[in-house]
Parts: sequence; C-alpha cells; structure tokens
Amino acid sequence: MVITGGASGLGRAMAERFITEGDRVAICDADPDAVAAFADIHPGHIAEAADVTVEAQMQAFFDRIEVTWPAVDVVCANAGTGGPAGRIEDLSLADWNRCIEVNLSGTFLTCRWAARVMRAAGQGLIVVTSSTAGQFGYPLRSPYATAKWGIVGLTKTLAMELGPSGVRVNAICPGAVEGDRMDRVVAMEAAASGKTEDEVRALYVKGVSLRTWVTAEDVADTVSWLASPQAKRISGQILAIDGHTETLVP
Repeated sequence: MVITGGASGLGRAMAERFITEGDRVAICDADPDAVAAFADIHPGHIAEAADVTVEAQMQAFFDRIEVTWPAVDVVCANAGTGGPAGRIEDLSLADWNRCIEVNLSGTFLTCRWAARVMRAAGQGLIVVTSSTAGQFGYPLRSPYATAKWGIVGLTKTLAMELGPSGVRVNAICPGAVEGDRMDRVVAMEAAASGKTEDEVRALYVKGVSLRTWVTAEDVADTVSWLASPQAKRISGQILAIDGHTETLVP
C-alpha cells in the first residue's frame, strides 16, 4: 500500500491499519520530522520525505517503491492542505495556487503514476481523499472546496479510464475529523468569520445528522473495506464518511 501524506493524521491512521493487517506500506510526507518518527515506529516499511507538488521528489519516491516491490495493490492519494480562509475578494493568488497545487496537482502526480503501474498489472485500487467540501459549497473556503470538487471529477474520470484494465478508483469524503489539523482549521475559520472557536465547532456538529465529528479510525475502516474482496465491484464512487452532512453553511 502506498499513501501520500502518510506520516500523520488520516494518512497515518490508514497506514497503521494496513500494517496491523500485515501489509507492506510505503508513505511519503512533506514533514521530515513526522516521517522520521513514523520510520522509527514502523521499521521495515518505506518512509520518505517528499512534497507531492515537487515532481522530482515524488518520482524518486515512486522509483524506490518500484525497485523494492514487485507490485502495488493500493494507492491512497491522501496528501492535502486546508488552504486559506476568507472571502474570495480577500484571498491572495499565491494562497489560492498553493491550495490547488497541493490538493489537486499533488493528487494528479500520484494518480498518474498509480495508473501506469496498475494498468500494466491489470489490477489495483486507487483511493483519493476528497472531503464533504467536495460535495457542498463551503463559504470562506473557496480554494479548498474547488480543489476537493476537482478531485471528485478526477475520480469519476479515472474510474472510466482504468476500469477496463481492472483498476478501481474511488474517492472518500471525510467530514470534520477530530485532530490537530481540524483544530487549526477551526481557529482559522473563527478568525475569518469573527466567531469564537467554540461557535465554529458547534456549527460543524449542527450541520451533521448524527451530530458528531468523525475520527481518523473511521476513515481507515472505510479504506480497509474498499481494499477488501467485499468491495471488489465498488468503483467510481464518492463515499462520504461524515455522519451525513446536511449543510456546511451556518
């Protein structure tokens, strides 16, 4: 299994789930300290510091995998960033571009490689991480929503391109996931909206039918199922893991 953004958060939860199930895992992450910590805990697996927006770094990561392993069964294009928060007229082009580059162009580079090796093998699963922001409008987060909607379109297209070769492609759409990353998002949105962090958190819960956030383990459960024989006919799907989001609009 290959996971981008795999040294922390959702990516690490996925990686550790598959390691627990006895699989070989290769992760990359832009945070070298997180990569080193992962490698210390999980020796025997591949862990590389690589930025998904830098083609040469990603190619070096992929080359190591191809030299080390005879085949790759699952690729999770998971790396992403929350991007800036604010009204569109207040956003900079640099912040917009960076959000699109990490979330969408980084996914493209990963999927391009996965498509090549899996088409040649005649089998495989690609899982891309979108978001409930890829299913709804998301006020004050237009770069992020745009990137995550783009991932949905990429998923549908690749499922059609690769399906005849026996390769499945699906997107997962996590809702608000407990953890450090969402804590930063809440703080950023509170600053942009003038609300308190507690008010922002309450709005996230209010917009979900189950009135709850989700955990990284919830997401790892879904990816594990997608990689199982029970999901062998599941492709081209956009799977929300969110307790049923009703709205992202306060």
